[in-house]
Amino acid sequence: MTTDGSTGTGCVTSRCVYRGSVLDVRVDTVRFPDGTTADLEIVRHRGAAAALPVLRAEERADGGTGPAVVLLRQYRYAVGRPLWEVPAGKLDDGERPEECARRELREEAGIVAAVVRPLASLLTTPGFTDETIHLFLATDLEFVEPEREAHEFIETHLLDLGTALEMVDRGEIVDGKTIASLLLAVRTLRESGEHAG
Repeated sequence: MTTDGSTGTGCVTSRCVYRGSVLDVRVDTVRFPDGTTADLEIVRHRGAAAALPVLRAEERADGGTGPAVVLLRQYRYAVGRPLWEVPAGKLDDGERPEECARRELREEAGIVAAVVRPLASLLTTPGFTDETIHLFLATDLEFVEPEREAHEFIETHLLDLGTALEMVDRGEIVDGKTIASLLLAVRTLRESGEHAG
C-alpha cells in the first residue's frame, strides 16, 4: 500500500486493466483523508516534453519586425480536428526531458536548436493521470528536413509571436501545453531583454 506518509491516505490496491505503448490504465482502490475508499481509474504516463521555437526579429528572413514562433498544425483524432501546437512528444525509456524536446523539434518541425531553456513542468490533467510535460524555449535555430512518423499529419507555420497570442485570445489555439509555452516564453523573453513587447 502506498500512502502520502502522514494521513494514511493513498492506494490500497492497484490493478492494471490496459497496458499500451503510450500509457497504462489502472483501477486503484484509494483511501481518502476521511477514511473512506473508492475505486479510481488512473492513467499512468511516462511523461512528455515540448519546445517552443522562437526566432528573434533579426533572425527572420520574411521581413517581420518582431519575434516569431514556429507552431505545428496537427490533426488530432481524439478531438476530431487539427490543432495548433508546439512541437512535443512522449519521453522514450531513459530519455531526459531536454533530450526529448530536442528530438521532437527535429522530427516534427525540422528544427535544430543551439539553445534550449526550461520554462516549466506542468501536470496535464491531474484528475486522472500523472502525466507531466516539461516545457522548453528553443532559440538559435537551424532548419533541417523533418523526420515525421507515418501517422503524423503536420504542417509547420511561422507566426508572429503577437499573432500567436491573439490566436490564444480568440480561442483558435486551445492546446494547453501550447498556451502555457507561449505565455511563459513571453515572460522569459522580456526578462532576458529579448522581447520588449
